[in-house]
Amino acid sequence: MTWGGLRRFREPPAADVERCELCAESLGDRHGHVVNLESRALLCTCPPCHLLFTQDGAGRGRFRSVPDRYLHTRDFRMSAADWDELQIPVRMAFFFHNSALGRNVAFYPSPGGATESQLPLGTWDRVLAANPALAGVRPDVEALLVDRAAEDRFACYLVPIDACYELVGIVRLHWRGFAGGQEAWEAIEDYFAALRGRAREVLPEEAGDG
Repeated sequence: MTWGGLRRFREPPAADVERCELCAESLGDRHGHVVNLESRALLCTCPPCHLLFTQDGAGRGRFRSVPDRYLHTRDFRMSAADWDELQIPVRMAFFFHNSALGRNVAFYPSPGGATESQLPLGTWDRVLAANPALAGVRPDVEALLVDRAAEDRFACYLVPIDACYELVGIVRLHWRGFAGGQEAWEAIEDYFAALRGRAREVLPEEAGDG
């Protein structure tokens, strides 16, 4: 047991203090996340714990730190036919490589949480090949978040995986009825506006540049 783990039992936790889920140190206003690769859970972590798991193989490969990289391209090459083949019933979905399964997976936000879609690998591989500027997505901790903002126009963002679950939380909190309602869509649009403001735009000639 680590000293931090031992101290968790020796010292009563202070009320209303958010703590690192690995060592129980108190967290500040801003903190990082670590993915448990076995359970897929996101853990809130202090800076030392977050730094520890940035190295592959740390913690016997069970944990991996979520990076803070945001990229965006306005020139995402994808067609309405591609989207239909991917079996996504809504306008938003995020795609990432699940190393435990050894394959890419797709999820979309729904009122019940993150819902998995059966992903035809051939279709997604074709889309990835057409968009080399967003190559190099890190397994388990980064995702490509695709927004079908119009019938024939798609925006794509390379984001930390926790940013995808933030969007899932927004949908769960605000969605009402079948169509979602004005409040939900305003919250979704605000989310994507903030994402565009934070992300660095990449151009096709920057292929592979992270």
